[in-house]
Amino acid sequence: MSEFPVVKSEETQMSQVDAETTARVIAEKCIGERIRRLRLKKSMGLVELGKLTGLSASFLSQLETGRVVPTLRNLARIAMVFSKDLSYFFESDATAVFRIHRRKERVRLPQTGVEFPTYYFESLGYMVPDRHMDPYFAEFVPLTQEMAPAAHLHPGFEFLYVLEGQLELRHGEQDCTLEEGDAVYFDSSTPHSYQCAGIKPAQAIIVTMHQAPAAMPLRAPSAARTAGTSNPAPAGGINK
Repeated sequence: MSEFPVVKSEETQMSQVDAETTARVIAEKCIGERIRRLRLKKSMGLVELGKLTGLSASFLSQLETGRVVPTLRNLARIAMVFSKDLSYFFESDATAVFRIHRRKERVRLPQTGVEFPTYYFESLGYMVPDRHMDPYFAEFVPLTQEMAPAAHLHPGFEFLYVLEGQLELRHGEQDCTLEEGDAVYFDSSTPHSYQCAGIKPAQAIIVTMHQAPAAMPLRAPSAARTAGTSNPAPAGGINK
């Protein structure tokens, strides 16, 4: 095959971040509301805050109501007045996390670091701050002569579930073919790569964890368990 396959979906996915989604991400940080809370806590009026920051009262009013988006420079001025770090305006509130990611709002991105991508992916959790895992929808296209799977690695673990098609996975020195309904869980600090194994695109859900979970402390064997045992099995395993 010499021509790059055209992958069609029921709905056209975005290939870049659109203005509406960007505005919503900014709005969710409630920067204006945070500024207003700081000002009222100090019993400070807009005019007074304007004098201290060098910003007009009308601009501050629009900022608090979300009609304008501040630059980092202006935000830093406000943060200094209230003795806050700039990160204060971007920290997550201590509330239960609940985020919906609509299909039409997701951004379809190509595999990075290669000239001819073998897959495209969409983040399913990009709007969740400080997330402990990264879920993705991935579509693997049939290979052409120009394509070559590229191995990568990252700390932690990875889970993959095949939604449709056939997928070849290489993990270290191991190779396997996964089909619809198959799943795999593996150590992602080992070099791994994927590629479509059929003539039609393969689709999968991939979940990655940034860091490996902390090791559980080993419990010392009790005297009752070890009595009369010369070669006990290691914790969580068997003798080899």
